[in-house]
Amino acid sequence: MNSTLVDDAVERLSRQLPLQTRQSALTSVLRRLHQSVIESLVLQGRPPSDEEIVSLVGTDQADAAVRRLGGDDLVVLSTDRRSIVGAYPVTTETTPHEVHVSGHLIYAMCALDAVSVAPMFGMPVEICSHCRVTDEFVCIKQDGERVLEAAPAGVRVGVRWQMPSGDHAAHSMCREMIFLRDDAAAAEWSRGDRQNHSVFTLEEAVEFGTRTFRPLLERAN
Repeated sequence: MNSTLVDDAVERLSRQLPLQTRQSALTSVLRRLHQSVIESLVLQGRPPSDEEIVSLVGTDQADAAVRRLGGDDLVVLSTDRRSIVGAYPVTTETTPHEVHVSGHLIYAMCALDAVSVAPMFGMPVEICSHCRVTDEFVCIKQDGERVLEAAPAGVRVGVRWQMPSGDHAAHSMCREMIFLRDDAAAAEWSRGDRQNHSVFTLEEAVEFGTRTFRPLLERAN
């Protein structure tokens, strides 16, 4: 594993999408709501219900709480900005990255997000996606941080570095974090531009994603 590559990627992504910094600025109640959204999406395949949100933040604060998390891009909101549809790394919106976990289907916002779910929750996960270059089917089975199976065997995760645009990184930057069949596909995709493109083995991508997303579930002291 290229530790320097992963270290640099974690730092670079935290500058472009500072999820941990934004979460740490929340009140304890909002932080718990944010964590509950992630947990509900992964473990139940849906965002928390209105009733569940009210039980955490109170009736008078529910709408403001959802707007705050959406404004910070900690959650992804519906087009009318009234409902939660996702929270990094998962979403109910259809994406190319299916994640089969806890007996149901959810979607990851990008390839990096997809390989982050299993280590975040210490659970078995099956990912179904495709190579951006060849459109070949990609299947990955994980259990926590361990990659159990991958087809094709040489599958890579590619990141084209760009700043988020619009309301949510999920609809911009995340779309350029992709699976690639192998090193040949990665070379065709990046075209030698190493400044704006990074390519990771699955093990490197899992480490990158774990360090980015697992702290979001840590309980405040």
